[in-house]
Amino acid sequence: MSAPTTMRVFIPLAIRKRNGRPRILPPADMMPANDGGVDPHVLKAIAKAWSWRRKLEGGAVGTMSDIAEAENVTPAYVGRMLKLAYLAPAVLEKLLIERVAPVVSVKDMAAAAELLWTEQAGAVFSLQ
Repeated sequence: MSAPTTMRVFIPLAIRKRNGRPRILPPADMMPANDGGVDPHVLKAIAKAWSWRRKLEGGAVGTMSDIAEAENVTPAYVGRMLKLAYLAPAVLEKLLIERVAPVVSVKDMAAAAELLWTEQAGAVFSLQ
């Protein structure tokens, strides 16, 4: 009798939904200690805010309404998200370089951008 020609490999993965999208996770003992922490949607929102800020300051667009029309969103949304471009440098460093996850939503981060720079880190990274 000959040996079987196929080999079956079992890899214990778990499928979890995050923000409505499935995400495949390795077993708990295989997980890295730090998985990056920051939600990609937060990073994308900050990048979009900086892009919009550069467009406004560079004269590529005249108003937030022009951005809203081009992006197919409301001017109120553009105004709220544009505030993320004015977060304190210390907060941006923790989010983008150190990959520390915020404890608040993107909407609350935009509201925190109106605080003094010295107060923003406390509002974004620690529960009050």
